[in-house]
Amino acid sequence: MRTDTADVEQLATPPAFQRISFGRKFKNNLATTLFGAAFVVAVVPLLWVLWTLLERGLKPMFASTWWTNSFNGLLPNDFGGGINHALIGTLLQGLVCAVISVPLGIMVGVYLIEYGRESRFARIATFMVDILSGLPSIVAGLFIYALWITTFGFSRSGFAVALSLVLLMLPVVVRVTETMLLIVPDELREASYALGVPKWKTILRIVLPTALSGILTGVMLGLARVLGETAPLLILVGYSSSISHNLFGGEMASLPLVIYMERSTGTVAGDYRMWGAALTLVLVIMLINLVASLLSKLLAIKTK
Repeated sequence: MRTDTADVEQLATPPAFQRISFGRKFKNNLATTLFGAAFVVAVVPLLWVLWTLLERGLKPMFASTWWTNSFNGLLPNDFGGGINHALIGTLLQGLVCAVISVPLGIMVGVYLIEYGRESRFARIATFMVDILSGLPSIVAGLFIYALWITTFGFSRSGFAVALSLVLLMLPVVVRVTETMLLIVPDELREASYALGVPKWKTILRIVLPTALSGILTGVMLGLARVLGETAPLLILVGYSSSISHNLFGGEMASLPLVIYMERSTGTVAGDYRMWGAALTLVLVIMLINLVASLLSKLLAIKTK
């Protein structure tokens, strides 16, 4: 049976492009408009906040004493001083928090992914991490107050604040570690096992270096998040307007605490210092995010 050439060409030719109906065009334009409006609604408040911070916080930051002095000796109505005492307190508390939470969180994440995916202990650990992920900062501060100060009898200090920040940062590190370890191809593990490399050495030499860039980025983002917490500071440490390096006793300032204390003065000078401290905190967090992004790129290049 022979097929006519015209019939073959007709079968091979794709159907003509159909005209889009008015209803489909209307739905598409409506969806585009709604998504655009949602974007504007989300961005406008953010730009407004940033503009307000820059407008009111730049002037204190450009003062000659802002980065070198403290507020020691200043009266509520006095202008001047600097944020050095609060910056030192914030960095010290964040450093202690990172030293404790990062190794612990990475080890928990490694255990959950590489060793105990189906064990009862892994399920319990996963459940506890889920609880900590939704833990309010005020509850973390109250828990450390009840345990560290009331039960053990230690004094209010910057170290107690760091312990409360550990509770907030630990689930972030665990979840980031789990996610990045799951991304590592199983072929890398199997190739290492085929060469006779023990599991622990495979994790240390192959799995973790492969996932290191993503883990580090998550760690830095988690640290940037906890540095802005205020509730634990109000419970666990007193405010000091002078520079203090003692994490284990005495009062210590930090950027969120300065913002709260200066706002409570109700003076023009207090508002002046408050906005400067707020912009400084935003810049510190932005710097941490930029460092995390840079380190992530550098480590990703090295592991390829």
